[in-house]
Amino acid sequence: MTPGKAYLTSDEIRPLARRSNLMGAWLVAHCWGTIVLAIGLFALWPNPVTFLLAVILIGSRQLGLAILMHEAAHSALFKSRWLNDRVGEWLCGWPIMADLHAYRHYHLTHHRFTQTDKDPDLVLSEKFPTSHASMRRKFLRDLTGQTGIRQLLGQITMFIRLAGDDDAIDAAKSQSAQAFKSNMLGRAFPVFIGIAVAIGLIGDWWWGLAFWLLPYLTWFQFVLRVRNIAEHGAVERSDNPLQNVRTTHAGPVARALVAPYYVNYHLEHHMVMHVPCWQLHKMHALLMDKGLGDSMRTAPSYRAAMMEAGWRSS
Repeated sequence: MTPGKAYLTSDEIRPLARRSNLMGAWLVAHCWGTIVLAIGLFALWPNPVTFLLAVILIGSRQLGLAILMHEAAHSALFKSRWLNDRVGEWLCGWPIMADLHAYRHYHLTHHRFTQTDKDPDLVLSEKFPTSHASMRRKFLRDLTGQTGIRQLLGQITMFIRLAGDDDAIDAAKSQSAQAFKSNMLGRAFPVFIGIAVAIGLIGDWWWGLAFWLLPYLTWFQFVLRVRNIAEHGAVERSDNPLQNVRTTHAGPVARALVAPYYVNYHLEHHMVMHVPCWQLHKMHALLMDKGLGDSMRTAPSYRAAMMEAGWRSS
């Protein structure tokens, strides 16, 4: 589960894998701070442009919360397991109705069996490359809220169906979908609703719907799909760690709207999964210095990654 050891020495990995409570706290504070600032932007200058920008920024930071929960699942956000679990649950996972512990079990299986028949994420990547029309339909469903509503209703239905059946809940948790969804809505749902209510109390009554639920149902679903496609869509079906996952280069706009918190360095993450996200760009530079650049699956941009997966007009 640490393929990077074939290319990096222990002395090279050790400093990269060093965790920082200060950096972990900064990442979480930055994510929530961006959400607050996005709402504040609309509060100061209420107009359609600032409304749309707020929805997009908040949706991207909801993805940011998912990414930071992913960090906590690898015990890479903070030094202690306790901090990773508590912050990963309360401040990262439950606000977007995700379950850290179920995701950790699921995700580690993905790392162990990447792009093999036992990979639980294979169902997401094996459909790519696909047609331009298919991708357009997927993106349209995401941006219009159809995907988010369907998944939310599915979560609620499963929660009601499994209520009181501990064995069934445990089985469902072990098969949780990659999209960070939680079967523990009894814990996650009150946090999610509580945030929407708090936003509504700060501003007008509809702010919670506009600046928490709407981004969650639309932009978050879209960037979550883009991220999934970029990472494993249309890559080599093999156990070659340089080709069965993709790193996507991202400029400032992409990092702000699509790929927060170094999530674009996915090949490097699979190399050594316990390296904190903020160290992955250093690992990328180290691998490049070793002359591995031509052997690594990379894309110059998210648009290029989507093009590889099928976003072509013909």
